[in-house]
Order: sequence, then C-alpha cells, then structure tokens
Amino acid sequence: MLETETTQSHPLELEAHDDHSEYLLFSQTEIRFVLREVLNKGCMLTVYFDLGQSFFLTSLLEVNVNGIVLDYGSDEATNRRALRAPRLICTTSVDRIKVQFALSGLREIQFEGRAAFASSLPTELLRLQRREYFRVSTPIAKPLCCEMPVIAENGEQSTLQLPLLDISAGGLGLMANTCQVDFFDPGRVFEDCVLPLPDEAPIHLNMRVRNVFEVTNRVGSRYIRVGCEYLDVPGLPLNHIQRYITHLERERKARENGLE
Repeated sequence: MLETETTQSHPLELEAHDDHSEYLLFSQTEIRFVLREVLNKGCMLTVYFDLGQSFFLTSLLEVNVNGIVLDYGSDEATNRRALRAPRLICTTSVDRIKVQFALSGLREIQFEGRAAFASSLPTELLRLQRREYFRVSTPIAKPLCCEMPVIAENGEQSTLQLPLLDISAGGLGLMANTCQVDFFDPGRVFEDCVLPLPDEAPIHLNMRVRNVFEVTNRVGSRYIRVGCEYLDVPGLPLNHIQRYITHLERERKARENGLE
C-alpha cells in the first residue's frame, strides 16, 4: 500500500460545519451503516494528519460497535507519526458521494495476524453528495404530502403522510415526527409510495432511505428529516417531477425579483 506526504493544504469539508451542517450524521447507527458501505465496496481512504500536511492511503478492515480497524501502512515512519497524531481526518468516496470523518487518535493492534490501526467510531460523519440533481425546497404553507405504506410492530399496515421539505430528480426530503424515526432505518426500501403533484396524476414511487437526522426549527420544535432516493423511476413520472421542480424554481426567482 502506498503512503506519501505533501506540504500542500487539502480541502476538507468536514472542517466547514456551517457550510455542510445538513450533511452531517451524528447517529452511531447511521455512521456504522455508511462505514460498512465503505468497507463492503473496498473504497480507499486518504487519512490526513498534522493539520493536513501529511497523509497516507489505507482501507477499512472491520467496522463494529466498538470502533474501526484500518489497514497498516508500509512506510513505518509515516505510521509512527500517524500514531502520535491527536486528530486525523479520513476522506473517501462511495458511489460518487464524498465521505469524511475525524478520528481522535489511532492505536496499533494485531488484526488477523498482522499489524493494523484501530480507533473508536467517529462521533460525526460528513456524507456530501456531489449532486447531479438540482434540489429545491417545497412550499411550507401548503406542503405536499408523500404517502408511504408501513407495517407496525403489531403487524397492522397503515400509511404515513409525510410533508415534503425538498425535491430533486433523484430523491426527496420528508418531514417525520420524532416518534416515527424507527420506521426509517437507512437503507430501508419503501414500495408503492404515492407522491401527488399539482396538475399531475399521482406518481407511484419505490424509494430507499439514504439518511435520517433530527432537526430543531427556529421556534424550538423538533422533527426528523428523512432523505430518500428514487428507485427506477420511469421516464414519464420523472418528467412530471422535473416539470414541478422547474415550476418551483420559477416561483422562487419571481419572489426574489419582487414579481409576486
């Protein structure tokens, strides 16, 4: 495995919380889910330390409730400096989505008969999608509600009606009550969801939950934001979604220009 150093600075979005706070994950369950994606897909990680002045390449070997295990480097001098670093930032990409997280130190262990790095789970993780889809906020006063079929613990089937927060050609954001959070484990697939769009026939969608986090609004109320991606949307419904997004963007620009 290759290691190297650099004297150049590196753009680490994790250090700019104000710019990317909506993409931060704090739930240990969600963080483990993302890290297991990195592990299962064999993604390479770049680990920066010494304020970004040094780095090495590695990969995840294990993710569990107690922490993570990283592959050990072949450059012993770099390994020793990394072990002394109080803070390290790991960055990688999964399915064109940038993932970054900080580690509060490494320790040397033996893993499956060879040297490796170990660390506790990060307390937060940035999952920053390089969006090829333009996302717009949806109306607050009269929100659209997406219907999602769910099965309760007692086996009874019901339908949740969740207000839309935003929408793109690749997915949407929904508002759920804090008591509904157990329905939305990251990776869960919801089939035959119904999205009613103005002036269009209701659209039937299959969606996968991508991220879930708690939000506190300006008046102190809490809710859960559920980010979902569409699965295999046919061309015509997708055209209807794109047309609705264009309509919302026109309305937004008209308000900014004082035309409404």
